[in-house]
Amino acid sequence: MKTLYLDCFSGISGDMMIGALLDIGGDPAWLKSELKKLQIDEEYELQWEKVVKNGITSTKFDVLLKDDHHHEHDHDHGHDHHHDHDHHHEHDHNHDHDHNHDHDHHHTHHHHHRTYKDIVKLIESADFSSEVTETALQIFKKIGEAEGHIHGVPLDKVHFHEVGAVDSIIDIVGTAILIHQLEIKKVISSSIPVGTGRIRIDHGIYPVPAPATLEMLKGVPIEQSDVRFELTTPTGAAIVAVLTEEFSTLPSMEFKAIGYGAGTKTFKDHPNVLRVVIGE
Repeated sequence: MKTLYLDCFSGISGDMMIGALLDIGGDPAWLKSELKKLQIDEEYELQWEKVVKNGITSTKFDVLLKDDHHHEHDHDHGHDHHHDHDHHHEHDHNHDHDHNHDHDHHHTHHHHHRTYKDIVKLIESADFSSEVTETALQIFKKIGEAEGHIHGVPLDKVHFHEVGAVDSIIDIVGTAILIHQLEIKKVISSSIPVGTGRIRIDHGIYPVPAPATLEMLKGVPIEQSDVRFELTTPTGAAIVAVLTEEFSTLPSMEFKAIGYGAGTKTFKDHPNVLRVVIGE
């Protein structure tokens, strides 16, 4: 059985997951053409490139919002909150840039707050395979329920701010597309470090992990970590919680492929990457 092992030694976010799946052999052209079915491609561009994180070559995946073309680097993906970590962009200066941009610039400004219901409609009407639709909807439901629970709102009323919405739609639907394109039948994951400290979001200053992240990690083994940063984002938590069938250290299997997806932040003492392994 084709198994994907998620080695989340530096946490997990939606963009790290996509980066890792592209790195291990996911097809970016297929990802792009499938995502076009959502019919929101005038709102974003995808960018992926090889970067070196503390000595490890990995793939960095970014969703760039079209209306102002800034890198969404400091937003932890997939949140109905803007995060402000008070951090500068810390790029690795030893990028070997093989940039892949897809530019089709006709700018339309119709970002708005998308509700959970809007997003479900968007995914259901996109004509994906039933497996992709099902996986994407399950992951979104996990986030919607957690946010609803935290804020005391029914699922249908949960909404995502525009940055969070487009980012998390791409990260979640993209993950579903690539998991099925790679024909993964089972996902096993390590325990999940979440980080520590505080983050500033729309609602004020919150502890790490953010409440919705913690809510989604019920039943998931957490690993203590002293890193003062949000290692695992709500999107990352939702992906792990929905896809993973069991949690363990590296399982006994024959490894066929290994990939690394880069996170936004660079740490002094360890590579901020998600390692994925495909085995039988």
